[in-house]
Amino acid sequence: MNKKHIEQIFDEYRMIAVIVYSEYSCDGIEFFTPDNFSQQLASMSRPKGYKIQAHVHKSVPRKVKYTQETLFIKKGKIKVNFYDENKQYLDSRVLGSGDVILLVSGGHDFMMLEDTEMIEVKQGPYAGNGDKERFEGIKDDSGK
Repeated sequence: MNKKHIEQIFDEYRMIAVIVYSEYSCDGIEFFTPDNFSQQLASMSRPKGYKIQAHVHKSVPRKVKYTQETLFIKKGKIKVNFYDENKQYLDSRVLGSGDVILLVSGGHDFMMLEDTEMIEVKQGPYAGNGDKERFEGIKDDSGK
């Protein structure tokens, strides 16, 4: 794994997020998450002519305890603030076009530093207000 283009954010007890910066590349396939995560994140690079065999995904019952979400930053720049399970601020990162983040646990908020387009992927079905608990984050909107 090209460690300088992958970053894992932890609190005292667990992983909070995985960031795959746009400069990351690999040969073949590389997973950034352990097998027990309810959201799996990997990078794949295959040469022209490589074929992934036709397949269907089997019905496998899964129990999802917490929603994990992945954001693909298509364009723009955002600041992500990370919080632990007790809603205490941990750290921040700035992400830009081409970066990907998997939000694993804890809390987070976002400040758009530029006009931004993102794609979000998370487990469903979406539970509306039952899916999140909102709280007051840090007051720093400086974008640093």
